[in-house]
Amino acid sequence: MTVLRVAEHAERTDTGRQRRANEDAYHARSPLFAVADGMGGAQAGEVASAAAVEALAGGLPAGAGTVEQRLARAVQDANERIHALSVADEDRAGMGTTLTAAYVGDADVTIVHVGDSRCYRWRGGGLERLTTDHSLVEELVRQGRLSPEEAEHPQRSIITRALGPGAIVEPGALTVPARAGDVFLLCSDGLTSMVPEAELATVLADAPTLRTAAANLVEHANSAGGRDNITVVLFRLDDAGGAAEPDAADVTQVG
Repeated sequence: MTVLRVAEHAERTDTGRQRRANEDAYHARSPLFAVADGMGGAQAGEVASAAAVEALAGGLPAGAGTVEQRLARAVQDANERIHALSVADEDRAGMGTTLTAAYVGDADVTIVHVGDSRCYRWRGGGLERLTTDHSLVEELVRQGRLSPEEAEHPQRSIITRALGPGAIVEPGALTVPARAGDVFLLCSDGLTSMVPEAELATVLADAPTLRTAAANLVEHANSAGGRDNITVVLFRLDDAGGAAEPDAADVTQVG
């Protein structure tokens, strides 16, 4: 049986053209990758997103359960940490963050997410969105009250779920089969609100390396206006028996 490994990964974060500070954060240390997009005044968004990725830095929590259950437990622990910080300091009241995390197994990838940061899979020249936004507009699409075309909506950034505002959060979770050659993209909505999915696919198809792809995705978002912070994390899978390739540094980046 083929066992998968992360052969290459690349990540990039940018303040964008219209924000003064970067409230995004990311974690990229195989086999776990994550993107968080913070929100809240007085730098509280930076605190929330940093706390989210730092909670994942130690990997999956020990104990029984599937990878999905353990990763969801790590996300719940992050939520409790952020919520405790928010209630302890009135300047941070109501702060929160999205979080999308992906864990690479031997033959699959497990994804847990809260909010509207996304995970995509690039395979065989096609791009597939794997996560469903926890947003007002996405909920209206699910209910049939908006068409997918109408989802390009001014209120699509209004999220219905986040880490921090409540003591308990219910993350979305899924495990997808994976194979050598798959590329996974985690990103904040500073990318997807500015760059259509067809354009994301073109950038991934044209880039010779993931490092180039990450830089080009950020450049496209900024060229389209860069209204929000932009963060992308990319990783490519290969057969664990294959030759190793040059790898970007493992890193947890906050702000």
